Formats: sequence, C-alpha cells, structure tokens
Amino acid sequence: MMKTFRNLSGWRLALSLFAGLTFGGLACAPAAPRDPQNAAQAKPADAKSGNLVPLIIELPAAAFKGTPKDFPINPNVEPLSDKPRPPMMVPPGLKNVAIGAKVTCSDKNASADMLAKVNDGNKDASDDSIIFLRKGTQWVQLDLGSVYETFAIVIWHAHNTAKVYHNVIVQTAEDPDFIQNVRTIFNNDRENTSGLGVGADREYFETNEGKLIDTKGAKARYFRFYSKGSTESAMNEYTEIEIYGRTPAVAANARKPALQFAASPKAE
Repeated sequence: MMKTFRNLSGWRLALSLFAGLTFGGLACAPAAPRDPQNAAQAKPADAKSGNLVPLIIELPAAAFKGTPKDFPINPNVEPLSDKPRPPMMVPPGLKNVAIGAKVTCSDKNASADMLAKVNDGNKDASDDSIIFLRKGTQWVQLDLGSVYETFAIVIWHAHNTAKVYHNVIVQTAEDPDFIQNVRTIFNNDRENTSGLGVGADREYFETNEGKLIDTKGAKARYFRFYSKGSTESAMNEYTEIEIYGRTPAVAANARKPALQFAASPKAE
C-alpha cells in the first residue's frame, strides 16, 4: 500500500515538473512582432497622419456686412456666411512664401510698381491696395524662386463691396510659360469660357477673409491666378495673394523621426 502511494506521488511530481517547464517556457517566449499597421501609427506624424496646427491668417477689416437683398444669386455661388471661417489645419512651420515673389501678369499695361501690391501684405479694402487689369480673362503669376511644398492659398480680389468674381482659376507649372506639367488647383469656370477646362468648384462672395484654397501639399514654383470680371465690373481686380508652404528640404526634415538616446548607466 505504501509502495503504491509512493508511486502515485512520484507520478504527480513528474507531471508537475513537466507542466511547469512547458507553460513556463511558453510564458517566457519572445513577444510576437507588432502589427505593421500599429507600427506605422507609432512613427512620428506628419501632414498625412494628423500632426497639424491651425493656419493663422491675418485678416483686414471688413468693409461690408451681409448680402444686398436685390443681389442676383445663382446655384453655383456659395452662400455668404455670417460666421467666421473655421481654421484650416496644416503642418507646423509653414510661412507665406509669396512674400518677395516675382509678380507678372497678362495685362501689359500693368507696371512693376502696380504688381508689387499683389504680395506687399496690404489687404485693406481701398483703391490704393487694389490693382486693376483689363477686361476679359486675365492672370497674375507668382514666381516663388524655387519649388515649395504648399498647403494653402488665400486670394483677395477686392472686398470693398459685395461681389462675386467669375472664372477664378488657380494653376501651377514647372516653367514660367505654363507648358510643362500644368496642374489645376481650383477652377469655378463651369462653362469653360476661359478655355482652361470645365471647373467643378463654386463661385463665392469676396469678403475680408479672402478665398482660402487647400493645395493639398502641391509642390510648385510657378502659380497663376485667373479671373474674368465680377458681378460689379468687367475689370479684373487683385488686392493680395498669400501662399503658405515650406521647402522640400524643410518638409523632409520635419518627417524624420526624432532620435532619442538613452543615458548609459554609470560605471560603479
């Protein structure tokens, strides 16, 4: 009887040791690799992954309030809002790269001093801040001097009165003659009367907030801004243009993961 008991005890001990080694080994096994999707989310965030800040735009004083009751409005015009525009979220570190850019235009009567008003920082609703170009489809072009990664454009045609500008088109290109790799960023010419393609964007009221356009990281040096008169006049007006971006080098540096060095233990 005693011998049987000892045999049973021995078997129980052997099973206990086997279980401990087996499950203990499983517990100490190295952790499985992280899910690639989670690993990607752990990387430093950039414009595509949500590390964004509000774009700060300095606005001029408003020259009018509300829409005239007898103002003709068609379905292609965005309603005029009485609330402030929500801020656009952009990558940190952007600047207005239009400052200092070379300005040219399709109207040969426009002097260099006149065109300098387009990016001088003065956005007031006064005739002294506005340049006037001839009738028909006209454009103003900015040469940034080098390629920039851009995220936002703000255009003020003329916000001295309630008006809607027609055929507002924004394009970029790799050459000043707009032949190579021409891309359209904004186009509200629904009937293609300017011959640059049928636009899908809506017309809008000119206000002190300007027209804010998302360029979605477009990389370019040359920018053209077209228009073809407004509901007030056949003349073309431009007050100010701002382009918010950064150089590709700055963009690449912003996307690099931050290096963290752990302190080495001191030798005792």
